[in-house]
Amino acid sequence: SAQALLGLGMAYQQLGDNHRAIGCYEQVLVITRDMNDALGDSSVLNNLGVAHKNLGDLGKAIPYYEQALTIDRKLGHERGESDVLGNLGVAYKNLGDANRAIVYYEQALTIQRELGDRIGEGTTVGNLGVAYKNLGDTRQAIKYYEQALIVCREIGDPQREASTLGNFGEAYRLLGDTHGAINLTEQALAIHREIGSRRGEETALGNLGLTYAGLDDTHRASEFYRQALAIAREIGDISGVAGHSFHTARL
Repeated sequence: SAQALLGLGMAYQQLGDNHRAIGCYEQVLVITRDMNDALGDSSVLNNLGVAHKNLGDLGKAIPYYEQALTIDRKLGHERGESDVLGNLGVAYKNLGDANRAIVYYEQALTIQRELGDRIGEGTTVGNLGVAYKNLGDTRQAIKYYEQALIVCREIGDPQREASTLGNFGEAYRLLGDTHGAINLTEQALAIHREIGSRRGEETALGNLGLTYAGLDDTHRASEFYRQALAIAREIGDISGVAGHSFHTARL
């Protein structure tokens, strides 16, 4: 049945096997179209977009999202519409088109606030912060990070709270407020350690190293880079190993 195939596709996707997930979703799409199930179509099209995005093929992902968006708007399915708008924002962010990403994020945010979807809102305001940071508008980014932090704490999402605090810290560092950056990044590090997020811990330690390097505190910067490098090697983060080795060598 379509439901069983959809469940199987989602299971493959969670396991990281996006090729098999796509195969299942394509079979589901044939069934939903035969049944004239427009709502089913939009859900499967969105899933196909996500699977292709996970494979790095945004050229295929975006048309699937656009088809899903057209259906959701025709049906007045606002929750589906906001999900697809958010996915389109992420796709254009990944393509380096921050301005277009912001347009989609803002449309998603309007719907999420109308629906009272605090989880979706928290994700979107965080994404808007990153998009404005990518445009070089750090102060606008901070405004969205502040909103994201309020929502994360309200709904009890420590993973996203830690990520937001890390982004906050980076923004303060870019503005030249190194002490503020250190305080925020240390808060992020504490949460990452508490929830056992080794990759998050590595990122926070690396950012602390970068911030102390900016203060010309070579000793402390080297110590944070050393800790970050140890975690990168432990979790097999090749890019992290290369980056922290570079910073340590430079110091």
